Amino acid sequence: MKMINFKDAKIPAIGMGTWHMGSDRAAYAQQKATLQYGIEHGATVIDTAEQYGDGDSERLVGDVIKDFDRSQLFVISKFYPFHAERKQMQRALDASLKRLGTDYLDLYLYHWPGSTPLAEVVANMEAMQQSGKVKHWGVSNFDLSDMQDLWSVPGGQHVMANEDLYNIGSRGIDFDLLPWQREHNVPLIAYAPVDEADGRGANLTKQRALVEVAKRHAVTPFQIMLAWAIRDGQTLAIPQTSSEQHMQENIAAGDIELTTDDLQLLDQAFPKPTRHQSLDII
Repeated sequence: MKMINFKDAKIPAIGMGTWHMGSDRAAYAQQKATLQYGIEHGATVIDTAEQYGDGDSERLVGDVIKDFDRSQLFVISKFYPFHAERKQMQRALDASLKRLGTDYLDLYLYHWPGSTPLAEVVANMEAMQQSGKVKHWGVSNFDLSDMQDLWSVPGGQHVMANEDLYNIGSRGIDFDLLPWQREHNVPLIAYAPVDEADGRGANLTKQRALVEVAKRHAVTPFQIMLAWAIRDGQTLAIPQTSSEQHMQENIAAGDIELTTDDLQLLDQAFPKPTRHQSLDII
């Protein structure tokens, strides 16, 4: 699988999302096995949040990673905006670490912009980093204006990454946010990279251009969507699946090299935005 540089970390370009995982006891064993399979086959980045299942996803991740060398994993979690004040953030972080069964996070994300002054949020995240419980901090669901505001506060330029919805059918951030992040060396974490919401991705995969490019590479349209999401070498995609077969396909997508002709065809079918669009969120 392709590896990408995430500031001072080198990680695989395709990791594993865990939204909607961990709460369904009937599906728990399969979900655990799928995440274990992913780690065993190179998808060593795991993205979760205290919000997901009110901590259930973190508990599932903790159950999975206890059997692996923690130093070889890159674990991401997120905190609610209403936990952005210092004491609340410390409690939220400690609770996440307990559920995950680890003494540090590789990346801790401010889940979406809230009412706490941004300078205070940054200062608190910097304090969590200095404590050793967080190696890096970042943000999620930040648009261009949010990132510009972040850049202007003390310590804001220490942000490791921004996690936003991004896929071939939802490329609003291609107009201004993504170019800004590339210019400022802020990697993107793409959630819903195959448009998992409400089955929309399944409709996208029927589009002629995706079908054609998939045939060229003898892969599925979903795999082309993933390969497209990470095409710039500065994006981490975190698809979510509870299927080992789909996990295998996700990992294999990390080795697909899209050609110039492929990209041109896909751009024609799914054109870049020509103006600023509101940030797409699910």
